[in-house]
Amino acid sequence: MTITDNHPITPPPELVNMWMSEDAPWDSDSFGVLTARPSQLRHIATQAARWGADQELEACCEWIYKLMDRGLEWSMDLRASRRPEPPSLKEQALLQLDTLNADLGMHGLGCDLSQIRRALQSLPD
Repeated sequence: MTITDNHPITPPPELVNMWMSEDAPWDSDSFGVLTARPSQLRHIATQAARWGADQELEACCEWIYKLMDRGLEWSMDLRASRRPEPPSLKEQALLQLDTLNADLGMHGLGCDLSQIRRALQSLPD
């Protein structure tokens, strides 16, 4: 057993096994020893870092909730600021339309994109 085995933010073996199975199959050498490609190690390291950060965030939110009279509100604010929702497909498309319009304008090729903008804005989020 190593010192890190009983650290409070150690992913359970089942979770690590799941991460290992999410990427392409592992290679094995002539002795049957599993070997990992850099992409597989990167995937597992990324998943572990995200999992650990989420565990720490939840612990902080729980601590704030228990400590403060406005703890629930502050916990929700902390969680929202540290784990913001990614932009929707609609928001991404509107941003790309703005970028396209600016690029065209810089090259003297501006055009009216207002109908495309209105169509995108009419879509649900």
